[in-house]
Amino acid sequence: MKALTAAEMREVDRLTTERFGISQLQLMENAGKCVADAILRHFGEERSQRVAILCGKGNNGGDGLVAAKYLLSAGVNPQVYLFADPAAITGEAAQNLKRWRESGSTLSVVDSEAKWEKAWPAIANGQVIVDALLGTGLRGAASGSIAQAIEDINRVSHNATAPRPGLIIAVDTPSGFPSDGEAAQGAMLRVHKTVTFTAPKIGQLVSRDAAAVGQLQVGEIGSPAALVEEVGQGHVRWVEPQEFAGLPLVREVDSNKGRFGHVLVIAGSPGKSGAAILAGRMALRGGAGLVTVATPSIAWPMVASAQPEYMTESLEATAGGNVALRNITGNRISHIEKGKTVLAVGPGLGTEPETQEFIRTLVKQTTLPVVLDADGLNAFAGRGDGMRERKTEFLAITPHPGEMARILGRSTHEVQDDRVKAATEAARRWNTHVVLKGFHTVVASPEGGLFVSTSGNAGLAKGGSGDVLMGLLAALIAQFAVHERHRVLALGVYLHGLAAEIATTQIDPAGLLAGDLTLALAQARWQMLQEIQRRG
Repeated sequence: MKALTAAEMREVDRLTTERFGISQLQLMENAGKCVADAILRHFGEERSQRVAILCGKGNNGGDGLVAAKYLLSAGVNPQVYLFADPAAITGEAAQNLKRWRESGSTLSVVDSEAKWEKAWPAIANGQVIVDALLGTGLRGAASGSIAQAIEDINRVSHNATAPRPGLIIAVDTPSGFPSDGEAAQGAMLRVHKTVTFTAPKIGQLVSRDAAAVGQLQVGEIGSPAALVEEVGQGHVRWVEPQEFAGLPLVREVDSNKGRFGHVLVIAGSPGKSGAAILAGRMALRGGAGLVTVATPSIAWPMVASAQPEYMTESLEATAGGNVALRNITGNRISHIEKGKTVLAVGPGLGTEPETQEFIRTLVKQTTLPVVLDADGLNAFAGRGDGMRERKTEFLAITPHPGEMARILGRSTHEVQDDRVKAATEAARRWNTHVVLKGFHTVVASPEGGLFVSTSGNAGLAKGGSGDVLMGLLAALIAQFAVHERHRVLALGVYLHGLAAEIATTQIDPAGLLAGDLTLALAQARWQMLQEIQRRG
């Protein structure tokens, strides 16, 4: 799905009414229901939690009023705070304000900083705060009582990292957050979750402040997906299940292992055999028909005994126990490569100079598609242009920001300052596909294709997460057609993140292990298939 600017989103809304007869009032109704549903899912069976809904004077506030109505009908008693003179509310928002007041429900008017100071203690002691103050139509900086509210909420929630309030949820976009990716001009709310509508906004995916949106949910409110594709002029696509509806994701009943590729993983060294095990295990879970893990002889016994379903190969080692260059000069690697479909290289190989030379020579000489990660990337630190000197037509690199910085010869801060620029520049310069990992992983192709994935959580910030991602990407590349490889990389990133979400449904993400992702992957794939089927 394309990401939209604020102006493009307004055009989609307008055309939805003009072409399909869905009124703006109905769009607001649908949007408010999406927000209410998200809050109710957070509650589970509990309906006694204290909810404060902060509404501005525009359509964003109207969405909040509709959400309040649906919460009330579900047994929740939300407290609504209007940050404007009720007489100044117009349009569809005014109609929903009238309905709310006619229901007999309470409404607190907060049209000054003094009134905010009076209302704040009750809001701060609540369990859920709904931000429906400022939407995507924001011009300039927040001011007055709204700016004070943003600052106070950020302070008490420690920028949405403290356990109280239990949930801060933004309607469409966090107040003060610029939708088109520019820097914020004033106070900006940081939330746990944002429920946006129809399509993600550019800034929510790729801006420096994108973390302010928390977990991003895109709600369907009636605008056809084809309209988003028509109106959107940008090249940033959000990774969501429908992106993969055209792939042959369901296997035929007469399938056999020979149809799903043979992944060769080259990884591991003394003390880092776990990296090879995790990568090989995830390649199996990712659906590869066959997996072989090649590792230095000293690590081979541990790797070979860790997973009975993959095959192993022992590689000659240096005096330090790392992979030796003579595996290439002596034709050991060329022998092992026979019959393989894709090559995954890097995790745990180490940075010994001879091993790094082995990696560079291997990438230069192999004709297999290559996925390069971890120490495979370190071999090209300051030598990124060397990745162009190769025989293989397909190379995918999966750096985290620090690795990307080392390859580009820049600082990590520079990479993080514009992740899209770093990924797209590297993809074009080295004729490679780039998976720039981190919050909102960027997947860039040499041809200019660009996906951004918002799946996953902070549990992925742990050693081993990248190893399993490499194994998964290699498995998927082995299974799908050559012309789909860019999309398939995005699929792998999405499933990797979704597996993290599933694995942490009942635990704190800090306790997530990379091995847990291998166990949750099959459920993630099943959940994605169900969502594709639901949307037809």
